[in-house]
Amino acid sequence: MKWHTVYKTFTTKSRRQFVRITEDVQRAVDEAGISEGMALVSAMHITAAVWVNDDDPGIQEDALEWLDKIAPPTWKAPANDVAAALLPEGGDYRHHLNGEDNGDAHLKNMLTHHQVLMPVTSGQLDLGPWQHIFYCEFDGRRPKRLVIKVFGE
Repeated sequence: MKWHTVYKTFTTKSRRQFVRITEDVQRAVDEAGISEGMALVSAMHITAAVWVNDDDPGIQEDALEWLDKIAPPTWKAPANDVAAALLPEGGDYRHHLNGEDNGDAHLKNMLTHHQVLMPVTSGQLDLGPWQHIFYCEFDGRRPKRLVIKVFGE
């Protein structure tokens, strides 16, 4: 069994951003030199996520809009009455009592999760025709890390 680890650091230009990392993960698989196995891709921060989806800006915008309705940011007006009603009592997250303003980003992480496990077959990520891997930042503009752990034979 072979093991290979790669760390990547992201500093996104905007607070919320999707970064396609499919090629980075495949490069780690290539470096590992495995034919069959798995690649674990994990955001190392609690306000970021990793997901697999279509590389379509519309889907990304729709996902952020949906997430904002479930975990509304308090640094902008709620999208609608439902989003306003989902805010914690008092209209702000208790997490913000410590001086932060990213309570929504923590909840978005819980909804989208922080890692994915991808199959490797014949030395290639075994993805569907439209699937890509993304680092999803919900509270960016500062350095955040991601780990890619490839294992197999």
